[in-house]
Amino acid sequence: MRLAGGTAVSLWHGDHDLQGVDAVIIPGGFSYGDYLRAGAISRFAPLMEQIVDASKGGLPVLGICNGFQVLTEAHLLPGSMIKNNHLHFICRDQRLRIENADTAWTSEYAAGSEIVVPLKNQDGQYVADEKTLDELEGEGRVVFRYVDVNPNGSRRDIAGITNAAGNVVGLMPHPEHATEAGFGPDFSAAGPVDLRGGTDGLGVFISVLKKIVAGAK
Repeated sequence: MRLAGGTAVSLWHGDHDLQGVDAVIIPGGFSYGDYLRAGAISRFAPLMEQIVDASKGGLPVLGICNGFQVLTEAHLLPGSMIKNNHLHFICRDQRLRIENADTAWTSEYAAGSEIVVPLKNQDGQYVADEKTLDELEGEGRVVFRYVDVNPNGSRRDIAGITNAAGNVVGLMPHPEHATEAGFGPDFSAAGPVDLRGGTDGLGVFISVLKKIVAGAK
């Protein structure tokens, strides 16, 4: 968020107060060790109650990797995440297509454009019943889709989705790891970059800042 021009506020899972933030990012990692099921315990963290309530009022919420899993467990997004179909942890630079550029987190991109961001997961296979998948497709709620290769067996190559209002978005790959030149992927969908120079993920965070600023006017 700092690289995008915003001010980052650290929130703790045991907090009961969102401290007046304008948006929330639930990051990746292994919350509570994911011993029961990815995101299943974290869903009951005290802070999640505040996030669920605030999201219903329009607060932009982004769940990345384990954060996406938490959002599905909290029923803010439909479907579920299970182990990769090859049953192995995977780490790679992944090409994605932006299917929906109208969410709070993707307005900086053009629909149909592509980005390259790192992917790192073990429980990254997105699953849902056919009715839910059809609804997501029909309502334009698939936000990110895997391109070239489906790395984990996710249904219909889905890498990220949104709620109906467009303020809550979850995705499995890590846009925050493609925001600073010198620390990102070796590739960019926009063209050649220097070694570790890919910053395709920065648009995710610029998008929400622009929405916040526009809403404050």
